[in-house]
Amino acid sequence: MTLRQIIEQEIRARGPMPFSRYMHLCLYHPDLGYYSRAAEKFGKAGDFFTSSDVHAVFGRLLARQFDEMWRALASPDQIELVELGPGRGLFAQDVLDWSEKKFPEFFRAVHYRLVEGSPDLRARIHTTLNARLAEGKASLAAEGTTLGASPADEAVAPTSATRALRALPPNIPAVFFANEFFDALPVDIVTTKGDLRLAEENGRLIEHFVPASPEALAYLDRHSVHPEDHERIEVPLAVQNVMAQIAGSIERGFVVVVDYGYTRPEQLAGRHRGTLRAFRQHSVRANPYEAPGEQDLTADVNFTALAATVEAAGMHAEKLLTQSQFLMGIGEANQFADAFEDCRLPQERAKVALQLKYLVTPAGMGESFHVLVASRGVAADRVAGLSGLRYLRD
Repeated sequence: MTLRQIIEQEIRARGPMPFSRYMHLCLYHPDLGYYSRAAEKFGKAGDFFTSSDVHAVFGRLLARQFDEMWRALASPDQIELVELGPGRGLFAQDVLDWSEKKFPEFFRAVHYRLVEGSPDLRARIHTTLNARLAEGKASLAAEGTTLGASPADEAVAPTSATRALRALPPNIPAVFFANEFFDALPVDIVTTKGDLRLAEENGRLIEHFVPASPEALAYLDRHSVHPEDHERIEVPLAVQNVMAQIAGSIERGFVVVVDYGYTRPEQLAGRHRGTLRAFRQHSVRANPYEAPGEQDLTADVNFTALAATVEAAGMHAEKLLTQSQFLMGIGEANQFADAFEDCRLPQERAKVALQLKYLVTPAGMGESFHVLVASRGVAADRVAGLSGLRYLRD
């Protein structure tokens, strides 16, 4: 049975399907979802690039920042570094390898926990991090634990997220890191007609609208993102729920979120309207209903709403930075030696310079990606001293 047939069967059994449920099935169905299939997703052979696909310097710079965060927490004997949606484990590999080489004290203290629900990606993580998993320096959250569930799946999202968080040892500081994770959580879609549902008619998926839920209306009111005529607004209830659970679970530590999305000024300029996209073979596809499970579905992150959720949970959120500002702040002190250390020839330096440029310039990822840093239980002056926040000070 194809995923489309499964979706149509569920619609016939339960009635019109919320878009968030459709998106959840497309991305996270255990056998046929986009992230569950064995097909290549990353790099040139896949559908998109992540920062870790560009160059190891992304992980190396973040290793430097994580070391500073550990020191800001007064260098505890143990610290948990939790990555959400780690993909194949390349970022974790870069962070651990560089930490062992450059920050040995932090390396001795850190335990790297990976939260990944896709069976295919879990298998790839085992390949990438085999030695680290064997020595206990890294571990995978229990199989079946995922933070990618939809609120429409009854209580799945809160239960699975809580299970992952409860696995953390008590009274140990933690740093949660999420790179391109929140954009792939399911969203609902609201228009002036109401909340979008999918119905089935003569073997076709058709759009159907019902009155928006109280939760969706509360989100729209809280963040002033009401749709106008012929516009669609994504309502990321799963994003807000997961962020609230993470922020509420941290007694002492940090949250670092890197993703593409929009800020309050960009929202006021209309950047928040209709950001849902389908990606396949590095191209944007117009139809999210085409080939369910075979294309990536994403929506821009409302960073203002994300920061508000963090603050409501009792953490302190710093002002937003672009990825360019964040990485430049970390790398400027040693002139990006982390990027060029392994280069022996001028051609190698030139290649790495181009890769670094893609990470930090507006033509690449530098301006379209934002970084949210939040903390709890850390002295304000120590947080302010983090190199990644240098541009906030300047």
